Amino acid sequence: MTTTTASAGPAPTAAPLRDPTAAPRHPGAPPLPGPVAPLYERVRAGREFSANVRSTVDVLWVLYDRVLRVTPETVDDPGRDRFLLSKGHAVAGYYAVLAAKGFVPADWLDDQGGPASRLGDHPDRVLVPGVEIGSGSLGHGLGLGVGTALGLRAQGLLTPRVHVLLGDAELDEGSNHEAIAYAGATGLGSLTAIVVDNSSATHGWAGGAAARFTVNGWTATTVDGHDHDALHTALTGHDNHRPHVVVAVVDQGE
Repeated sequence: MTTTTASAGPAPTAAPLRDPTAAPRHPGAPPLPGPVAPLYERVRAGREFSANVRSTVDVLWVLYDRVLRVTPETVDDPGRDRFLLSKGHAVAGYYAVLAAKGFVPADWLDDQGGPASRLGDHPDRVLVPGVEIGSGSLGHGLGLGVGTALGLRAQGLLTPRVHVLLGDAELDEGSNHEAIAYAGATGLGSLTAIVVDNSSATHGWAGGAAARFTVNGWTATTVDGHDHDALHTALTGHDNHRPHVVVAVVDQGE
């Protein structure tokens, strides 16, 4: 997939809306990242996950392996980067990545969702090391990310970045429209949103999902949601003066 980059301006350039009747761009998701694959199967435990769980794993792996400045030893360090999973129902892949990077023991995966498990069907910041927010109802993560970035700025902590992962359907929620507009107006250059775009949004935007952000002053890049190098380039392509969005395109319904 060609990488598309857009910035604020009268005519934002972004990937066009996809025809919902068109064939998927990928015949199937590529293999899981090596360190994650056995842990993903361990947490799956023979269950069938919906495709939207798999669609987030490549983004999560690139973030934790190559981008985020946070480790199991620095989860309480004020200078750490923050990652907020707004798409909380896709948490199983998140748990596998956290286990692969040492934030949680691998044996916790064996009882994910069980009555005594710390790994629920949505993440809980009180129970899971490294988790920044408890997410469930969609549409709240980006607003929390804006508040987190503002709080860091107010404390004079200008190095940490805040990354928020959400699905394209979450952009149907009015709370996200407000968060996008406010972040752009206040120049929250430490904020990066990652939109996993599987064409599940009810409404959509002329010019593609990225245009919803660039019209409010964000920089934007649209990439293949399974291409690790393209994701890394996009996630590190912010200018530190404006909020940045990465639209990670995956198969329809994935």
